[in-house]
Amino acid sequence: MKDSLIIVSGGMDSITMLYEYADQIAMAITFDYGANHSANEIPFAKIHCERLGIKHLIIPLDFMHQYFKSSLLSGADAIPEGHYEDENMKSTVVPFRNGIMLSIACGVAESNGLKKVLIANHGGDHAIYPDCRPEFINAMSSAMENGTYDHIRIVAPYTEISKTDIARHGKKLGINYAETWSCYKGGEKHCGVCGTCTERKEALAQAGIEDTTEYIIP
Repeated sequence: MKDSLIIVSGGMDSITMLYEYADQIAMAITFDYGANHSANEIPFAKIHCERLGIKHLIIPLDFMHQYFKSSLLSGADAIPEGHYEDENMKSTVVPFRNGIMLSIACGVAESNGLKKVLIANHGGDHAIYPDCRPEFINAMSSAMENGTYDHIRIVAPYTEISKTDIARHGKKLGINYAETWSCYKGGEKHCGVCGTCTERKEALAQAGIEDTTEYIIP
């Protein structure tokens, strides 16, 4: 039964979830909040939704770029390099991003008679991003259930698994990860040295997937 809406960015995690739960998904939302890499990610989200025949909405959140402080919104030079879990990656936090996106997704879901909102946060996010942690997801789901007539809830099946585990799911599904975007710098190619590029390389290698991503620094 297609009773779910998914938040899909165009990155590895949400594209994997899009395919893994396609038989449950009636609608997908991509949020354009002015991140450095939005122009790279969004076309991939569109491609995969079209391929699967899933209705796809792109919702602009221009106010986040205007009023929020994050290196993710400040240009490529502001993005730190190094491992994803390093302390300096905290600069990439966009304050309460998932809270805002989930709230909007909840409203869209209820407006379309859907019961669930899927989000692809994962275990590797916990160290850096407070709004990816189980405590937040559970609390937000409870708020959504209590704040809607249809008791809409969040489904976040990747919350306790790693990006490598997600890549393994994608390998079984036959996903071509060259048709996804990770790099936070948002250039013509993946930089190869920022936290998300490093995490991408590690996940693909550990999952036994040939990495055909074009990196500036391999």
